[in-house]
Amino acid sequence: MMLVAGLGNPGDRYAGNRHNIGFMAIDEIARDPAFSPFSKKFSGEIAEGVIDGEKIVLLKPLTFMNESGRSVGEAARFFKIEPKDVVVIHDELNLAAGRVRVKAGGGHGGHNGLRSIDAHLGTRDYKRVRLGIGHPGHKDQVSPYVLSDFHKVDREWLDPLIEDVRRHFGLLVKGDDALFMNRLAPTGKVSDKGEATDPAEKRKGKSHIHQARSGKPSVAIPEKGPMAEMLKRMFGKTDS
Repeated sequence: MMLVAGLGNPGDRYAGNRHNIGFMAIDEIARDPAFSPFSKKFSGEIAEGVIDGEKIVLLKPLTFMNESGRSVGEAARFFKIEPKDVVVIHDELNLAAGRVRVKAGGGHGGHNGLRSIDAHLGTRDYKRVRLGIGHPGHKDQVSPYVLSDFHKVDREWLDPLIEDVRRHFGLLVKGDDALFMNRLAPTGKVSDKGEATDPAEKRKGKSHIHQARSGKPSVAIPEKGPMAEMLKRMFGKTDS
């Protein structure tokens, strides 16, 4: 049995926040018909189901982020789930938007949800699925950044990412963390610096002037005279 907790803050006010990407992932996984509807337990909402033959308990703590560990601890103790079988899905500032890393153990990196879980489980030896949301650039901007909604343009990478978490979660259940990360690698989405990697996407990001300059000239070049010679030199046209 596995306990899979997604981190976020409860209520409509926070639903679209970057900090709530963990809730978004849990909601997407719960769309699988193998899962029950959510019910309120353990200071949170849970849904139970099966993925690749493994019993899975999905959990969204309703304690607010800073007290996430209280809900996770209650559920883990009730189901007698060892920390090694607890998976926490959360937002990660130190990963470019759309990037995913899976890690067992380690520090909380300043994430208050993880800090709380460390305290309530009494260990750091649980698995984390870190979903990159990018960094605002300065520590003073972190709080308003994570507590603000994703922009409309973010949906171009966010929606496919959340869907892929659901589609490939069975790999994580089977312990194939590396393949899970590989399947979620943002091919043609973003680079390590959060830049588009697909040439077509890069082109979309150029100014209209840059795009116009990158094509072939559409100017009709005169056949004779000084102007014809000058334009031929400018556009690289030579006599055949």
